[in-house]
Amino acid sequence: MRCYVYKSLKKSDTYLYLGRKDCFDVVPDRLKVLFGKPDFVLEFELTEGRTLSQADAGQVMTSLNEQGYYLQMPSQTCTFA
Repeated sequence: MRCYVYKSLKKSDTYLYLGRKDCFDVVPDRLKVLFGKPDFVLEFELTEGRTLSQADAGQVMTSLNEQGYYLQMPSQTCTFA
């Protein structure tokens, strides 16, 4: 499956994966507002066994098939002083 990735210019380390290039009509309006203007960064072939740096390929594929998009947000890390 082809996958198209956009980064948020509003929220750092936040990415939107789409199953069709520039097909933002599948993204809820509220998410579009929070995400801000998308900046295209990458197109690749997404397969079940592919290693992604911040997401599980299977979950991304499921989300793309069911919703048409996948939102990747920065992981929350706790630090103790």
